[in-house]
Amino acid sequence: QCRLVPSAQSSRTARSEEDRDTLWDAWGSWSECSRSCGGGASYSLRRCLSSRTCEGQNIKYRTCSNVDCPLGAGDFRAQQCSAHADVRHQGRYHEWLPLNNDPENPCALKCRARGSDLVVELAPKVLDGTRCYTESLDMCISGLCQIVGCDHELGSTAKEDNCGVCNGDGSTCRLIRGHYKSQQSAGKGELRKGGNRLIYLPIAIVYVW
Repeated sequence: QCRLVPSAQSSRTARSEEDRDTLWDAWGSWSECSRSCGGGASYSLRRCLSSRTCEGQNIKYRTCSNVDCPLGAGDFRAQQCSAHADVRHQGRYHEWLPLNNDPENPCALKCRARGSDLVVELAPKVLDGTRCYTESLDMCISGLCQIVGCDHELGSTAKEDNCGVCNGDGSTCRLIRGHYKSQQSAGKGELRKGGNRLIYLPIAIVYVW
């Protein structure tokens, strides 16, 4: 009979991983979400139990409140700009509008005074859960833009396919190419074919479910 004896190297590796884990306390409970809708961030903390420096992070994040906000709720970044309306700048009060899609620092709260070209950085960081860019799910957390996939997971590279399905393979819809012919009647707004007002549109791509 023979048995497998772990090498000294693997034993050392196992011990070092065990020692590293015991230096940390357990992760705490998740914080309240930074937003009630529209996608926010929540965090959990852990404490280093050693007098030495612990390897790894003492905080981790996850997304939360990934539901659409009701109509009329307003833009989250715009709300943060508006919160500074009662603060004088250069001796005047201003109505502040958000400066979106800043390529240099998308997670700073930069706002523009209505009716002027005055742009001011009113805060070095937007609130957690603020979108980095208007056409993206990526969100700012602790002043840094974090990647968010279509599955609403941090760090995820999941993307929608041409059919609008997250992580889909494009098999749930079909592509139709052709000319669309239509005529709109003046009174009822109906669409019908034929007649001397036939409109020819260029070849278009239409996804049909």
